[in-house]
Amino acid sequence: MAWFDSPAAPFWGAAIVAVLVALFAGLGDRRRKRRANLDRVSLLDWPTLQMFALIAAAIFIILALHD
Repeated sequence: MAWFDSPAAPFWGAAIVAVLVALFAGLGDRRRKRRANLDRVSLLDWPTLQMFALIAAAIFIILALHD
């Protein structure tokens, strides 16, 4: 049985996507903190997005391990 035939494969895929979103949000927050023009604000709240992505990744990993 291959790893992608496992019922947990969608959860692992979702966890990987959530971790990538969290990394992207971390980079976005770093850019926001280091911007030269302080009047240029971001449309997204990067720390909140990163927090929700990490929580989602943790939930998906728990679901994948449980399956």
